[in-house]
Amino acid sequence: MTWTLIDQCPPPKPGAPAPDNPFAQRRFLHALEQTGCCNTQSGWEPAHQRHDQGALLPLYRKYHSYGEYVFDWAWADAYARAGLNYFPKLVTAIPFTPSMGPRVLDVDTAAALPAMDEWIDTLPHTCAEHDASGWHLLFPDTALLSRFAEPEFILRKGCQFHWHNRSYRTFDDFLQRMTARRRKTIRKERRRVTEAGIEIRMVEGSEMRADWLQRFYAFYHSTYLKRGMHGYLTQTFFRALVTDLADSVCFALAFRNDELIAGALFFHDQQTLYGRYWGCIEEIDCLHFEVCYYQGIEYAITKGLQRFDPGTQGEHKVPRGFEPVATWSAHWLAHREFHELVRRHVRQERAHIDAYMAEAETLLPFKAQDS
Repeated sequence: MTWTLIDQCPPPKPGAPAPDNPFAQRRFLHALEQTGCCNTQSGWEPAHQRHDQGALLPLYRKYHSYGEYVFDWAWADAYARAGLNYFPKLVTAIPFTPSMGPRVLDVDTAAALPAMDEWIDTLPHTCAEHDASGWHLLFPDTALLSRFAEPEFILRKGCQFHWHNRSYRTFDDFLQRMTARRRKTIRKERRRVTEAGIEIRMVEGSEMRADWLQRFYAFYHSTYLKRGMHGYLTQTFFRALVTDLADSVCFALAFRNDELIAGALFFHDQQTLYGRYWGCIEEIDCLHFEVCYYQGIEYAITKGLQRFDPGTQGEHKVPRGFEPVATWSAHWLAHREFHELVRRHVRQERAHIDAYMAEAETLLPFKAQDS
């Protein structure tokens, strides 16, 4: 059945597993919907699907491709040049969140896979019902991805850069894996921030003051405005984070003379730290690296987290110890000729991604015996 709001979906069945991943929790999707981030006006119109056995598939009717981080604007342009409509399309994703994780909720993996199989069987009917050009599954975990194969689906490869905790006790332990040159560079970058009179504080969600949060929201928007865009998230969404999801978020806040001048938002679960948003009111040398990366690494080490996923893009992460990691998406286009054309294009694109990741591996800063 289709539900237009997460709150309208029947609750999880008794005994349903509680997800560890913060983005796979109903309260995260609820916050997005209740604060105006996901609705018809924003172009993220909820149309969630619930399986008879209790599995919940987050689904959105999309009128654009913003906030997805799997870029298909060229596909949409090709449709338009052929006189066809690419939008609306159906998307299963965590909105505005380019992070791999569960995409079937309220059940364990054993129940999620057959539920996805049934969903796949109904794809042509569901896309026709929504007048959608196709369906797109973004950043699924590896278990779910195994359900998809070419040529029925287009499997698109991407690349991110993640940090891995190899039993480090301190940040200096991490640096010891690096070449002397890179250790010196990173220490110099961190020292520049200190010498600029900046104090960094890691603040848990429950400790985030209202005035700090309001200022952080301005930072968040300033990052988008520099690119001529507007942020996707509302101020009320950030308020919801520190009330409804306080146990899953923390902030790295930069102060100078007790004035908050920059900050970054992180989510976390039992295994992973997720870097999401950053902003500042003043450009200070190396401050971005300190707030977004080095503070996150230190936090992950302190908390015993195994991985730090800082988000999309950024070759500049490689010399700071972030390693290339493959990401995937699966796509189904109702127009079968276009489906095949896009599939061939994506296969060619994959070769470039493979080469890009291989080159990034050669640029990692670790000592030869550790690389």
